[in-house]
Amino acid sequence: MSDRPEQRRSWPLPALAFGGDYNPEQWDREVWREDVDLMQQAGVTLVTVGVFSWSRLEPEPGRYELDWLREVLDLLHAGGIAVDLATPTASPPPWLGALHPETLPVTADGVRLTYGSRNQFSASSPVYREAALAITRAVVDAFHDHPAVVLWHVGNELGQVDHSDLAAASFRRWLAGRYGSIEALNEAWATSVWSQGYRSFEEVLPPRAAPYHRNPTQALDFRRFSSDELRDVYREQRAVIREHDTERAVTTNFMGFFALADYATWADDVDVIADDAYPDPADPRALTDAALTQDLMRSLGGGAPWLLLESAASGVSWRAHNLTKSPARSRLESLQAVAHGADGICFFQWRQARSGPERFHSALLPTAGPDTAVHAGVRRLGADLARLAPVVGTRSTAEVALVWDWPSWWAATAEAMPTDRLDPLATLRAWHRVLWDARVAVDVVSPTADLASYRAVLAPSTYVVDPAVAQTWRTYVEDGGHLVVGPFSGVADPLTHLHLGRTPALVGDVLGAGVEEHVPLPDGGLPARWADGRETRVHDYLGHARADDAEVLLALAGDEALPGLGNLAGSAVVTRRTSGSGTGSARLVAGVLPPEDLAEVLHGALAEAGVRPPLPDAPAGVEVTRRGDVLFVLNHTGAEVLLAPGALADALGLTGPATLTDLLADPTTPRQISTTPDVPVPLAADDVLVLMETR
Repeated sequence: MSDRPEQRRSWPLPALAFGGDYNPEQWDREVWREDVDLMQQAGVTLVTVGVFSWSRLEPEPGRYELDWLREVLDLLHAGGIAVDLATPTASPPPWLGALHPETLPVTADGVRLTYGSRNQFSASSPVYREAALAITRAVVDAFHDHPAVVLWHVGNELGQVDHSDLAAASFRRWLAGRYGSIEALNEAWATSVWSQGYRSFEEVLPPRAAPYHRNPTQALDFRRFSSDELRDVYREQRAVIREHDTERAVTTNFMGFFALADYATWADDVDVIADDAYPDPADPRALTDAALTQDLMRSLGGGAPWLLLESAASGVSWRAHNLTKSPARSRLESLQAVAHGADGICFFQWRQARSGPERFHSALLPTAGPDTAVHAGVRRLGADLARLAPVVGTRSTAEVALVWDWPSWWAATAEAMPTDRLDPLATLRAWHRVLWDARVAVDVVSPTADLASYRAVLAPSTYVVDPAVAQTWRTYVEDGGHLVVGPFSGVADPLTHLHLGRTPALVGDVLGAGVEEHVPLPDGGLPARWADGRETRVHDYLGHARADDAEVLLALAGDEALPGLGNLAGSAVVTRRTSGSGTGSARLVAGVLPPEDLAEVLHGALAEAGVRPPLPDAPAGVEVTRRGDVLFVLNHTGAEVLLAPGALADALGLTGPATLTDLLADPTTPRQISTTPDVPVPLAADDVLVLMETR
């Protein structure tokens, strides 16, 4: 989603990184040397230090205690372990909130949150920012030239929202910069509705608790502002780092499809995209959705390798019911991230805490010690990652793009919508699962991204469409591309004002069809019929559509099947139109389809686009991803599968007889797979093959 300038600082390590958060301030000094020894035995190469150490580094205002951190860095460097050094600004010490209550955030209901936890700061507080910059400067001054430090890490999981008076003042400044005048704001926010006209910016507030629904444009702008405010906090601390260090990369940890920050607008400020990911073992499609998040992270960096900065070795401690996972499942998740572009796999955390809210969160080193199944799995993963040096720095190539847009997500999930059953993220995941099941590689792109390199572009839920987006899609189809647009798309402009005319607005000529009414459906849905007579049902939502210049592939049933809704009889559900040149196509999916019917639509578009999935005959649940010259095959089926060597070589783009090397095999007993004879290759449940041509 980002075109990253070439001058951006790249990932510094020559091998895949392996490690996790390290919190030595929670342990006595004698434990530190033991930690380094055990890290070496496990193959740990990178640890994040200092994330939650502000009160230890600055126990009272202006008095810094940094010697203990230098001792830790010295020990790690002596042990050959690199450091991602954090600014400890995510968790201010109690003295900051006690002395300056205005640094604490306020909820939309007017409740000021207290200290005694974490993330208790207002991004709009000048006092917080001053204190955060002071501790950042102290850390950077002391350690910018320390040889252990290879990466800087600003804050932690930036995602705070504040509705305080300080936030209100900052919001007004942001609005003045965006609109220029109160007259322009009134027009943009359509304040003639409900008598909301403002006399000046001083009257504007954040969308706080109110008797009824808030202004949707105000709410959307506040979400934009909140994301920008946090990004400014990141930028300020990065600038302090850059005063002393112009070489090392700077990052902060994203959180996948996180609703409180528009990462597409952050991406160019981050040298290495980093993510925290915790797939739920209780969710049968967790690893499918994890692959989507990993594709997002790769795409945010313009295809460059990224870093999995946090994950769980087993269970977490913050769900209502925290299922654990086997070491094999943990390994599978980690190698899946590498397959989707990660150049490092890190965990929260190295040593399991004995105290505090996260004491039951799993770690690389459990409280039960190193002689445990979890730690044995950790050592195995460390050895695996060390063998994957040929993968470092390589990229993936996708022929299919999925369109994703944070403002569309925000606007489509606002108050007073036709239904709350139409979440854009859920729609995106449903469409992606079809691609994942078919083993089709995808990029996740912004609505205005350059689409020329993609055979097919899928826009599952793009509520906001403006003329620039419409022209991008129009040009793509006219140039021979294949576009599929999903339900409730093209409904509003970037101000949340509804487009006039049928939707998806501005691209009706491309689709040859349009929606005249948004129809939430009764429980159980409504019957629909394919052109060949097969029957199905549309669920939750349908855009009442008609085709003007498009073929109707699926339509609602007739009057007799729609008691009380006869006006919807024959409404187009799926349409298809070819471009003027006849080489491109555009499909509209106007309603929510069952998975098998959605798959039929998307498979049809992919086939027409010439997208050929790898290993088409492999069992469902076998994931296949190519990264550079390396092929990853991951078995999610729960049982052993047999794979054809010829098909594996074909997935690598090889023709004729070939021999493949499994990079994960023990170097003392290397494993090679020949296509002659074509003897099936077994792959155990939760196991992975990482193959490249033998050279």
